[in-house]
Amino acid sequence: MSAVRIVCVGDDSVGKSSLITSLVKDVFVTNKIQSVLPQITIPPSIGTPENVTTTIVDTSALPQERNTLRKEIRKSNVILLVYSDHYSYERVALFWMPYFRSLGVNVPVVLCANKSDLTTNGSTAQVVEDEMLPVMAEFKEIDSCIRTSAREHHNVNEVFFLCQKAVTHPIAPLFDSKEGNLKPAAVAALKRIFYLCDKDQDGFLNDQEMNDFQAKCFEKPLSPEDLDNIKLSISKSSPGSDVDKGIDQKGFIQLNKIFAEKGRHETIWIILRKFHYTDSLSLKDSFLHPKFEIPEYSSAELSPAGYRFFVDLFLLFDKDNDGGLNDSELDALFAPTPGLPPFWLETSFPSSTVRNEAGHITLQGWLAQWSMTTFVSPSTTLSYLAYLGFEPAGGPRLSTTSALKITKPRKRRRRTGRVERNVVLCYVVGAPSSGKSSLLDAFLNRPFDSLYRPTIKPRTAVNSVELQGGKQCYLILEELGELEPAILENQAKLDACDLICYTYDSSDPDSFSHIVSLREKYPQLDELPAIYTALKADQDKTTQRSETQPDEYTTTLNMSAPLHVSVTWNSISELFITLAEAATNPSSAFPKSEEEAPDRTGMYIALGATACALLAAGIIWKRTTNAN
Repeated sequence: MSAVRIVCVGDDSVGKSSLITSLVKDVFVTNKIQSVLPQITIPPSIGTPENVTTTIVDTSALPQERNTLRKEIRKSNVILLVYSDHYSYERVALFWMPYFRSLGVNVPVVLCANKSDLTTNGSTAQVVEDEMLPVMAEFKEIDSCIRTSAREHHNVNEVFFLCQKAVTHPIAPLFDSKEGNLKPAAVAALKRIFYLCDKDQDGFLNDQEMNDFQAKCFEKPLSPEDLDNIKLSISKSSPGSDVDKGIDQKGFIQLNKIFAEKGRHETIWIILRKFHYTDSLSLKDSFLHPKFEIPEYSSAELSPAGYRFFVDLFLLFDKDNDGGLNDSELDALFAPTPGLPPFWLETSFPSSTVRNEAGHITLQGWLAQWSMTTFVSPSTTLSYLAYLGFEPAGGPRLSTTSALKITKPRKRRRRTGRVERNVVLCYVVGAPSSGKSSLLDAFLNRPFDSLYRPTIKPRTAVNSVELQGGKQCYLILEELGELEPAILENQAKLDACDLICYTYDSSDPDSFSHIVSLREKYPQLDELPAIYTALKADQDKTTQRSETQPDEYTTTLNMSAPLHVSVTWNSISELFITLAEAATNPSSAFPKSEEEAPDRTGMYIALGATACALLAAGIIWKRTTNAN
């Protein structure tokens, strides 16, 4: 916040105007001053430790000025409520606090007992105990209290500093003074910060990690003496803490509780804001969802920095070094996030990607899953990069978008050449029971299951495929299930698709006709590259009940004949390479409505050369004849 608006409120003659004058003049003004001072603005450079522009508004308690008072209270960021004697003190609870509530304002209140120079008011400790604490207990809006004297210039600067701090570093979201504990939202935020600072994930912040934390938050080194004092404070408040290994999560939370108890909650806010927390202790929306626009016909992929981050994260949390993340390791990894991304739950993670024999996601599957997430929902990847603590190599000025890159648009699919994409999407369509689900299982190296289970909702599988020449790409296979008609009618879905794989059961005579009817019903499919695949080739081939047989049908389209494969064959991997090659080189997999015209370029060149030679011979003959 760059500006704080303070409204001074209280009964007449409690010293509101005197406090403001004493602040501005830096001395008590003995001459009579006007009852309501004009609004004053204090720039950040003058007596404002929080580096904010401060506006102070004086008000009158007279009934005829109530309209103006109401407007000023509603415009303010903080209310400075001043009283000076028993009558004005009683009015705090009986009139002023209920009045603020009736206006529906939700701003902190700083309670100020002015005229402390009058000996009849008692000692500060007595005033705090007898007057201030009971009111603060009744009205939680009261952020803090202070005793001042405009005449003696006692705590004048401090009272306005408290008003600033109540806005810039509010205590209410952090600490429950009644319970004497940090609030759950503050604890959750600090636990996430501890997680991000514990770089080796051993459960302790060692000396180096504490120094890095200090440099990040306060931009200055932490001296050995200061570190020892911090450990000593934690040990005294938590006798069971073992600070020799470092500061554990419990000790880190306890340290921040000590800050809150000592009125140093601005220290906690500095920490929270360095880690992008708002005043409501949620992460900033601009941090979770930075601006990232994808042009039409382009897609989003992880950049090398993004892949490196997810590789390091996997290796850090694979505690047993078995090459897979088990449930407890996944839980620990996603601890600073809201949990698994909703998109992952929708795609039945981890069954959507590569797992080891124990059922744990492998590094290959982990990177494939994030590649698919970035392709389908780049905003999800960006928010989780923020949750998990991705730090751009270029420093804090860069955002999480540096972990992503945008591919070149692939508007013209029929143009010869490869598209510059490392992640491609292939829809697998075909008749029920044609073997699509088994194909997806084989893609993820799962054993063949002969039991038929109809696919109701769309199912995806993602894995890496090595192309010719050694280049790797990520192929997403999606079986559409009962949503097949809705997806094939959706032009946006078709635009996102790189390839269609038409599948049929070569042993079922009624299987291929489904493909024929699909292409007739959705002529827009002709605009997509396609591969025809005959599945279950290990079984007896049968004649299809279709007007044309599959080989003839593809021949009329000037397409390659269907590939005959079986998920039980080791050679099934060659199909996935073919699909990835077709998706990255789409011009090679387009149906053509007619035969390409033969290339007669050579004939035209030859005829042209002959004509030139005859013309030259004719000119020479004519010249010779004329000479004779």
